[in-house]
Amino acid sequence: MIKIDPTALVDKGADLADGVEIGPYTIVEGGVRIGEGTKIASHCLIASGTEIGEECKIHHGAVLGTIPQDLKFQGEKTRLRMGRGNIVREYATLNRGTKQRGETRVGDNNLFMAYSHVAHDCWIGNNVVLANAVNLGGHVEIEDFAILGGMVPVHQFVKIGAHVMVGGGFRLSKDVCPFVTVAGYPLKVTGLNLIGLRRRGFPSRTIAILKRVFQILFRSPFNVSQALKVIQEEVEPIPEVKTVVEFIGRSERGIIL
Repeated sequence: MIKIDPTALVDKGADLADGVEIGPYTIVEGGVRIGEGTKIASHCLIASGTEIGEECKIHHGAVLGTIPQDLKFQGEKTRLRMGRGNIVREYATLNRGTKQRGETRVGDNNLFMAYSHVAHDCWIGNNVVLANAVNLGGHVEIEDFAILGGMVPVHQFVKIGAHVMVGGGFRLSKDVCPFVTVAGYPLKVTGLNLIGLRRRGFPSRTIAILKRVFQILFRSPFNVSQALKVIQEEVEPIPEVKTVVEFIGRSERGIIL
């Protein structure tokens, strides 16, 4: 059963699945798709081109799928595509893509806290947390289980690896290697994200190997190219090590050290 408050404005061209709830004064434009069991609170705007998966919770005042804040945008038809189980808190904003990628892509079970912003063409994985007032520039990529502390601004085109923890209030202008924590002025890698890795069930042996990788990359006299050569020659190539090596290999802005 679909529940729509009498004050809400829902276009006839919107596709609402069973169990969807639309709160007071919310606007849902045509060309929107909302998955089963998703609940949208009051005074939200769900703009054309937005696809929301099942069992999401969109809180008061959130704005999803509006056009990019990009002067190069020329009205092309693009999307915001969001998976299942996401939580979007009060006044968060997520823009749709531009012709460069065609869509802003959000996976499953992510949390976007109040006033966070996801710009055009960002790709966000699963189980990511953006704390209050995190602001992503265009084309940012965030991999699974990354957590960004409050008020972190992220420069456009930055890549953030899986299982990363970013301290609150620090500006990201370079890529962040998977499995690490970053903080401080100037911003630097402060260690492995040991708490996160243990909470997610990483075996002790895997963590020990990642510690070795960490020492070579961030606590040795080698530059990044030299460190990668040592890792490939001396460290067991478990999947997590391959993840680090491949991430650095596709970095375009350089990594935070």
